[in-house]
Amino acid sequence: MGIIIGLIVTFGCVLGGYMAMGGYVKVLWQPFEVVIICGAAIGIFIVANTMSAIKDTGKAMMEALTNKVPGEDDYLELLGLLHRLMRDLKSKPRNEVEAHIDNPEESDIFAEYPAVLEREDLTNFICDYVRLIIVGNARPHEVEALMEEEIATIKGDRLKPYQALQNSADGLPAIGIVAAILGVIKAMGAIDQSPEILGGLIAAALVGSFLGIFLAYAVVGPIATKVKGVREKSVRLYYVAKQTLIAYMNGSMPQVALEFGRKTISAYYRPSLEDVEEEASRANEAQAA
Repeated sequence: MGIIIGLIVTFGCVLGGYMAMGGYVKVLWQPFEVVIICGAAIGIFIVANTMSAIKDTGKAMMEALTNKVPGEDDYLELLGLLHRLMRDLKSKPRNEVEAHIDNPEESDIFAEYPAVLEREDLTNFICDYVRLIIVGNARPHEVEALMEEEIATIKGDRLKPYQALQNSADGLPAIGIVAAILGVIKAMGAIDQSPEILGGLIAAALVGSFLGIFLAYAVVGPIATKVKGVREKSVRLYYVAKQTLIAYMNGSMPQVALEFGRKTISAYYRPSLEDVEEEASRANEAQAA
């Protein structure tokens, strides 16, 4: 919603200001300039990116449009799941815990936390490192370094749509200049025409530069920044899981380890200590049942 409102304000102010100073909107309507600029930008985007990155860019733009970021409930579910797993690690036989992490889709524990289970990569991340904890011979600092490396890789993959969109935004002004040059070439071919016709052709050419710069800095660039923010917030879940599990490996009790994870959450989305304790109590009751 924020993207739509922002674009409406941007277009409204630009076009409204242009009209207020006596400009004619119909002069800006140059469909072939749009074809040159947008067509070239899309073609270059396809050339520069793999098909998987192109598909992920579309997905990322939808996530940005709906502001699909983890909220307080998502973090609570993650902490509740981690607490349940850590309690089981301390109190149950190894084979019982392994049954849950080897097949989380059929695990009754993971089924209680659908917000985590629907994020397949996050589920695999948690299961992989719980499995290392079960093995028992992994050193916490080595596991932490491995987690950091994996999270950096995940973050790099998640930000590929941002990089693709930002590269397109960076190239749009130059594509606009190309469109403007083509318009000038057309105008020069009609140099023997009346000033009214020649002026219209030059104005049409300048629209190309306007569109390239406007689309770059007022449309594509801001959307790329929004995609980056949304994707970076989604990666925060991995840091919460990492900090919680590392605290547990270093000897913290499950309840204390949860506080290590809770503190890595942005204050805007961070659940209160009381909410985390309530979620942990619910997990304890589920375990006892």
